[in-house]
Amino acid sequence: MFKDLFHKRKYATVPSERERSDKQDRPKRDIPEGLMNKCPKCATIQFSKELDKNHKVCPSCGHHFRLTAWERIGMTLDDGRLSEFDRDMISEDPIEFPGYASKLEAQKKNSGLKDAVITGEGAIGGFPVVVAVMSFDFFSGSMGSVVGEKITRAIEQASLRKLPLLIFSTSGGARMQESILSLMQMAKTSAALAKFQSEGGLYISIMTDPTTGGVTASFASLGDYNLAEPGALIGFAGRIVIEQTIRQKLPDNFQTAEFNLQHGQLDRVVHRKDMKSTLTRVLDMHAVKEDTVYGG
Repeated sequence: MFKDLFHKRKYATVPSERERSDKQDRPKRDIPEGLMNKCPKCATIQFSKELDKNHKVCPSCGHHFRLTAWERIGMTLDDGRLSEFDRDMISEDPIEFPGYASKLEAQKKNSGLKDAVITGEGAIGGFPVVVAVMSFDFFSGSMGSVVGEKITRAIEQASLRKLPLLIFSTSGGARMQESILSLMQMAKTSAALAKFQSEGGLYISIMTDPTTGGVTASFASLGDYNLAEPGALIGFAGRIVIEQTIRQKLPDNFQTAEFNLQHGQLDRVVHRKDMKSTLTRVLDMHAVKEDTVYGG
């Protein structure tokens, strides 16, 4: 009771007329959009330009921010140059799924891409390669008919040109709006890879955050080398679904790249700043001689 009697009251401070006038007269500072970035892992705020210089990796905690397909191409391929395949291939609405056509147009406008993968020929460390680079900013990197077809054609081009194949995966899984046609891409890409590898072709799979669902269950896991970026989420079904199915609590680091490496699902976890040099060493190791095929 006595404590309540002698408790110091809090009063609101009302600014004077002059203070209010001075505040209104001060010019407002306009902070350009995108000037700063906040790390989703450690909450460190940093200048976007500094983050870009650091390969979009947080300098405080090492969190790897997601990249668009063109950003990854610019960081990985020599001079960021790519001779693109199937540039004009676009998704249609094969089963007339409600709202799908309008969503495709919105995704094209927002991402600047025509679908969730870019394929083509370029070079890494001077070694010519065929690459397929997925982008999570188009329909969450989901695999529909176009993604499966472009990747299959890239595999066939690698076979025809006698070049190593690299696929950078990031995906939420199969695209439900294309139903069974989307699921068929798992078998199609896997069959094309089996043929390519039986002919001695070298395939390097690089999984980035996140790589899940049908992409993980098909071409992403079939590399002669399976690499991943640190902290990348890699798995098939989601944590909640698995926990409810097996009725057990999963480890905190379940489905991370490091967890997959520990359990034999990956060959190496590679920091983004070391990715190009690592790929160059692998390509050099498999180079038979100058101007010839890299065989597995």
